Amino acid sequence: MDVNNIAKNLNTPLTAPAYPMPPYKFVNREYLNIIYRTDEKALRAAVPEPLEITQPLVKFEVMWMPDVSGLGAYTEAGQVIPVQFNGEEGDYVHSMYVDNFPAIASGRELTAYPKKLGAPKLYTDSDTLVGTLDYGTLRVATATMGYKHMEMDKEMAKSEICRPNFMIKIATDYNGNLRICDLIRTQITDIEVKEAWTGPARLQLFEHALAPLADLPVLEVVSASHILTNLTLNAAQPVYNYLEEK
Repeated sequence: MDVNNIAKNLNTPLTAPAYPMPPYKFVNREYLNIIYRTDEKALRAAVPEPLEITQPLVKFEVMWMPDVSGLGAYTEAGQVIPVQFNGEEGDYVHSMYVDNFPAIASGRELTAYPKKLGAPKLYTDSDTLVGTLDYGTLRVATATMGYKHMEMDKEMAKSEICRPNFMIKIATDYNGNLRICDLIRTQITDIEVKEAWTGPARLQLFEHALAPLADLPVLEVVSASHILTNLTLNAAQPVYNYLEEK
């Protein structure tokens, strides 16, 4: 393979790349979102400056994605935290656990999604929507919600899904020194909300050393939503350079 062809590849292996290039289109992407109140001191220890905490809230989300261009089918779960940056309301993506390697690799390498390998599931159990997350063989989260109890306003659902996301992009040089350390912003804009529901919900988080969701404990469930969408993910842009500020 000559030099010109090597330079056309943006990920490896060269003859079988780990993932195709975006954009990635999602069909029938299904969300279970549970917003809960947590310990404010623990939250402040988790959220990086210059992001500001607006309320001591966390959103635990489980997403089933059965049809994703280039990536196939996978499930994802994690925690996002409502924040503010330069007066703009958004969500800090704190942790994500995913069962699909191309989704993990592309999310981390192309953007800054904090993805690790996990085993999340989203399914209907009789009259209950259930979201679970296992790390290895151990259960670290169980979420339940009454299945389609009350319709939710679709514009409200859209505003919930389309909040700006903030993440930390980190890359090192060959000596292990930081080469990139940025706060980045991305936002879903191309979205169709097909269905949106709300209902009673509960959330249990279990202690784990390497999947420490329970470090942000559940004090009170505030709201829950079950949303079905089509959407396309947008590219991310840097908004704060930690190396320059340092």
